[in-house]
Amino acid sequence: MLSAEGQIIYVGKAKNIKNRVKQYFTNSVKTDKVMAMVKNVADFYYIIVPSEIDALSLENNLIKKHKPRYNILLKDDKTYPYLKIDLKEDFPTFKVTRKIKKDGAKYFGPFMGGVSVKSVLELINLAFEIRPCEKKLCKDKCIKECLNYHIKRCHAPCAGKITQEEYNEKVLGAIDFLSGDTAETEKLLKQKMLSASEREEFELALKYKENLLSLEKIGLKRITALNKFINADVIAHCSNGLYSTINVLFVRNGRMLGGKNFAFESATLSDGEAISEFISRYYREYSDIPDEIISGVEIPDADVLERFIKENHQKTVNILHVKQGVRRQLVDMAGVNAEEHLTTAVDKIKHKNDMTITACQTLKERLNLKNYPKRMECFDISNISGVDKVGSMVVFTDGEPDRDAYRRFKITSFEGADDYKSHQEMMERRLNRLSTDAEKFPKPDLVIIDGGKGQLSAVKEIFDKFNVTDIDLIALAEREEEIYTLDSNQPIVMDRREYCLKMLQRIRDEAHRFAITYHRTLRGKRALSSVLDGIKGLGKVKKGALLERFRDLSGIISATEEQLKQVDGIGEKRAKEIIYYLTKEGLK
Repeated sequence: MLSAEGQIIYVGKAKNIKNRVKQYFTNSVKTDKVMAMVKNVADFYYIIVPSEIDALSLENNLIKKHKPRYNILLKDDKTYPYLKIDLKEDFPTFKVTRKIKKDGAKYFGPFMGGVSVKSVLELINLAFEIRPCEKKLCKDKCIKECLNYHIKRCHAPCAGKITQEEYNEKVLGAIDFLSGDTAETEKLLKQKMLSASEREEFELALKYKENLLSLEKIGLKRITALNKFINADVIAHCSNGLYSTINVLFVRNGRMLGGKNFAFESATLSDGEAISEFISRYYREYSDIPDEIISGVEIPDADVLERFIKENHQKTVNILHVKQGVRRQLVDMAGVNAEEHLTTAVDKIKHKNDMTITACQTLKERLNLKNYPKRMECFDISNISGVDKVGSMVVFTDGEPDRDAYRRFKITSFEGADDYKSHQEMMERRLNRLSTDAEKFPKPDLVIIDGGKGQLSAVKEIFDKFNVTDIDLIALAEREEEIYTLDSNQPIVMDRREYCLKMLQRIRDEAHRFAITYHRTLRGKRALSSVLDGIKGLGKVKKGALLERFRDLSGIISATEEQLKQVDGIGEKRAKEIIYYLTKEGLK
């Protein structure tokens, strides 16, 4: 469904398109949100596909690409941490992450409800002595073991102290623990505690005891009435006619691992339809697939969703509608959480609307823009005396950052500092991509330049060169927050309390931050290269390894000889040379 401006505002699927569309335009009772959507529908089109699975997949792709206002755009209340391990590595290690990717790795979590992911990671390292570092290991080259080996926190595979087969057994034990089998871990920790006590290593014994207490805390998260073999996600939906929330509770091996809340504006769907759309979106990206997905309502096309998940993840899942028993108690618990989140989230949503969608609409009216500024791109320049000139492009969609669409530019067409020429080079390269790569660089509705009338005029020359007339162009001057447009030589000054001005300030400040960060990175690399050029045998690869390990020049300067030796390709001799050179140059 499209608005009068041609913007896609809703994407849906149906076996019978006529009946599905008809329900929106009949005289039946509708929620305020449905009424608002119908009022904004000016046109629609449809695509016929061979199967229900294809429809589900296409719907997902279109929603992800266009972010329609009246579809569920999944945004959880917070991102909880997970533990990740890639078993394809020779000596894998557990890492903390907040993003789940379809990369073949195993993910455990989310960790919440008083269970600290750092505590769990420490417990794993203590009990199983999985290496805590992410150093790349070479099978044919052993290095000296570090302190972690001597304090019983690592088996030192880097020094050849453990075979790959023995190490993998330790990893599998840790995976069993994270999957809910805590008995073996408890037994192992008690053995280690008693052994440390017998050796009179009392501090280490106390550490094992503390982790046994942490293990007990994790064990208490189990709901006693649950069968230990229940692995399920429990989903409930709640709506007040304007806004909706969904709560998901995670149960693994009969243990409640916590839950997530999602709040969204769209309240156009029934409970079953909302959960169905949620499942199709959420489990496309989410890789920790349970054995069961439990709900208290009938889910339309549940069989299609089951096939969809199996095709995406090669795992069978049962979508259940439950009415009684312990599973129903879990559904009721999820319902209470969804209702509570709706009560607390509505004010946040309203405020978010003021700062985003409503601010976009107000901006269109105040500046007399041709387009509703759904996609806004803001450009900024950063350099010091014309050295390491860079530009940034940040993107906001419906008033919110779209960080995947951010881009960086090196300014290379001229020497010295010239803000106008820098903006022109960057804009010319940007507009070129409209014809060469419109998929990755779609046309913006509004371009914002960090600067004043001069910068605006310079960029307008590039617009004229490319004959661009359907993209709005403005500039925002930082000192007085004046807005320059192409319609007048006089700037527009808004009340600083206006949300649309605050939105422009947010995107301008984000472009400024992104440009400065890139400039500092380039400057740091150049400084590193120039300082270390005096050391013979230190080529591009070794410099890169140093930078990856210590992040910047100051990190290398403050590093000890022992730390330098641990970097790939450096070794003891090279580490001594680096220390000597930095000391001779007065840097250390």
